[in-house]
Amino acid sequence: MSAYEELKENLKRAPKKWLITGVAGFIGSNLLEALLKLDQHVVGLDSFVTGKKQNLEEVRLGINQNQWKRFQFFEGDIVDETVCRKACQGIDFILHHAALASVPLSIGEPLRCHSSNVTGFLNILLAARDEKVQRVVYASSSAVYGDGAELQKVEERIGEPLSLYAATKYIDEIYAGVFARVFGLDSIGLRYFNVFGPRQDPEGAYAAVIPKWITAMLRRQPVYINGDGKSTRDFCFIEDIVQSNLLAASTQKAREGNDVYNIGLGQNTRLTELFALLKRVLRAHDSSVPEEEPVYRDFRPGDVRHSVADISKAQRFLQFYPTQTIEQGLQLAMDWYRRNLT
Repeated sequence: MSAYEELKENLKRAPKKWLITGVAGFIGSNLLEALLKLDQHVVGLDSFVTGKKQNLEEVRLGINQNQWKRFQFFEGDIVDETVCRKACQGIDFILHHAALASVPLSIGEPLRCHSSNVTGFLNILLAARDEKVQRVVYASSSAVYGDGAELQKVEERIGEPLSLYAATKYIDEIYAGVFARVFGLDSIGLRYFNVFGPRQDPEGAYAAVIPKWITAMLRRQPVYINGDGKSTRDFCFIEDIVQSNLLAASTQKAREGNDVYNIGLGQNTRLTELFALLKRVLRAHDSSVPEEEPVYRDFRPGDVRHSVADISKAQRFLQFYPTQTIEQGLQLAMDWYRRNLT
């Protein structure tokens, strides 16, 4: 039995109380569904600025009534310190995913991005400290590696941030470290690489390439590649992001205080390769999808050229082992994509 399977069995036997910020978002709603299926008690916080009520409804329809009764929802914004304190009462673990997670938005609206991603995170840390929360697991980002020259990203070596969004995530890591040293608050940051899966909004905060391209293909619209298509990314399926959060919250092997871990598949894929894979998988489900070629345009400001995760640290301390390749994840998510992205 894997460490993750053993953890799930232990949680079923001894349920905990969890707070998920950004619970109506892509990652947050998937975390909610997984925890409720394990009969956990969950408090959710969301302002619906980027999160969707439809995501919560999908979770409700996918579980039984008794599990849904274990969920308590607060509508509010993490920039409100009072809301954060209320949501943190009696919580064992926090999974912090409320953020404005968009490179273009951070460049266009720096103050708004800073308020949500930094001030909001600081409010959560303060509330967690005062409420004696056991551990805060928070979403960082591979964007913090910036212009680092190495292809394979290692936690201890980063470059200069290339966007305001990247800067806010790096500031969060600094704050978490200071709270660990000064207040003894235990936290773990997860540097997500390129996450994909059901409930990912092609137009929302996680306006990621996979749902955008699938939407374009389904609607018979052009697929645009920013740059020459040789840029590489590390794509990780949402089920493995859920795994990493639960392991991070519960592990006893992680170093005390604050630490950060890369979370990805550990494999790099060129954007041209991704396009070909998406077209092949989608056409296997719908042969009417045309054999179109992508349209190339200028690189987007703030984008990192190459990005692949070294996940050896997460394997060692969190016992995190991805279970789905890109193609396997696409196969699992394709029915949802076809129902919701046309």
